Amino acid sequence: MQTLTLTRIAAVAIAACALPAIAAEWKPSRPVEFIVTASPGGGTDQFARVVQSIVQKYKLMPVPAVVSNKGGGAGTEGLIAAKAAKGDPHKLVFSTNLAYLMPMITKVGYSIDDVTPLAVMAADEFILWSYADGPYKSAKDLIAAARAKNGGFKMGGSQSKDTDHILTRQIEKATGVTMTYVPFKSGGEVAVQLAGGHVEANTNNPSENVSHWRAGKVRPLCVFAKQRLPLKDKIAGDMSWADIPTCKEQGIAVDEFRMPRTVWAMGDITPEQTEYYRKLLAQVREKPEFKDWLRNGMQTDLFITGADLARYIANDKTANKVQFSQDGWLLKD
Repeated sequence: MQTLTLTRIAAVAIAACALPAIAAEWKPSRPVEFIVTASPGGGTDQFARVVQSIVQKYKLMPVPAVVSNKGGGAGTEGLIAAKAAKGDPHKLVFSTNLAYLMPMITKVGYSIDDVTPLAVMAADEFILWSYADGPYKSAKDLIAAARAKNGGFKMGGSQSKDTDHILTRQIEKATGVTMTYVPFKSGGEVAVQLAGGHVEANTNNPSENVSHWRAGKVRPLCVFAKQRLPLKDKIAGDMSWADIPTCKEQGIAVDEFRMPRTVWAMGDITPEQTEYYRKLLAQVREKPEFKDWLRNGMQTDLFITGADLARYIANDKTANKVQFSQDGWLLKD
């Protein structure tokens, strides 16, 4: 009897040794590079750095996160770098919808299939701004001046054929005016150029121009939203975000214009690695610092992942394809 029992115990032990080890949840094993598809100071750079600071403050990863800026070619430099890092789970790309729009309008050296979509984490509102010492007290004044200048009006933006340029084309179509679009390297740079009066207007998001507004260097004229922004705290003098009229109120028939803040992993990473980063970003957005960043930059809280994100991207590409075709920007298949 004892011999039989010992035999059974030995058999169980051998069987246990033969079982495959339970795989531990994947985690990064070396510093994770946050590739920013813009120059320092712009909205995408701010986005990546607030995520970095939250990850490190709350120790959400076992390794550091390091930000690197690769903003050349309207952000395509960063995505080309991502293509070259195929299969590397220690790199993320911080971008906008330009990640998938740029391949539609210019030869960029990458396909959106070269990266793995992780999440949309916010959507930027857009405001029409002028410089404070300029003659434009309202969007109506600005459009009237642009019409009179007949192409001589200088609208600053962050790079050619990017989101600012897309919106500028919508303004021109809605009002029948012609503007000269002047591209810069980032939203931060164009904010400085507007504050100095080197261009007459820009369409920066709130976070890129707010410091210049507080300093009395720029003036918000209207917001491209269906309704006025909700925050009523005073920002500059007696004005709050809620005091800015919608552009439709000012005679510019663009109902709404928003830009998603996107995060991507490299192509051909494993499902476990993809899920790790999705969970990480979900944790980040729940932290008070991220909520403060959304509120202070007047950004819409928008979190989309998985199949919903795939549908969102497909719908956005379809909507923009119509405009690109009309403007002659669309690459031929």
